[in-house]
Amino acid sequence: MAEEIKSASEQQKEDWMNSKWRPMMGWMYMAVCSADFMLFPVLWSVIQVIGGGEVKTQWQPITLQGAGLFHIAMGAVLGLAAWGRTQEKLGGANNGGLAPVSQSVTTTFGQPQSGGFGTPAPSTSFTPAPSWGATPIATKSAPTAAGNGKLGPAPAAEPEL
Repeated sequence: MAEEIKSASEQQKEDWMNSKWRPMMGWMYMAVCSADFMLFPVLWSVIQVIGGGEVKTQWQPITLQGAGLFHIAMGAVLGLAAWGRTQEKLGGANNGGLAPVSQSVTTTFGQPQSGGFGTPAPSTSFTPAPSWGATPIATKSAPTAAGNGKLGPAPAAEPEL
């Protein structure tokens, strides 16, 4: 019989709550939204029809009370959980112990190249792009010929006669 080789991730098995909390949060949020926006409004109307013969009040979703803070919080939790899992996968931490699939596009999330926020790395051999006839947006202007100290466009040169 061949001896089965176990990967490091299989040897060090995590607690099921640590490995499954992200999908459980997604399923829980989906169940809450389905109940609050689909199931409860129908049941509310059915109960009113059975009890009094007509629907007098409309269902008000519980999760929208308090300006919908529940949905904002769940959006943050699920968004950050998905972003964190993406970072783990890019870092090579996957559940199966398999090597990550090679990507054709290099991604460097969360690691700004020197400077960050889109600033280019300092270089000693930087040459600006040619202007190709572009006019400057603003230029300094010379004092006016009146000499009143106000700045204005430079006076036009008078043609010589």
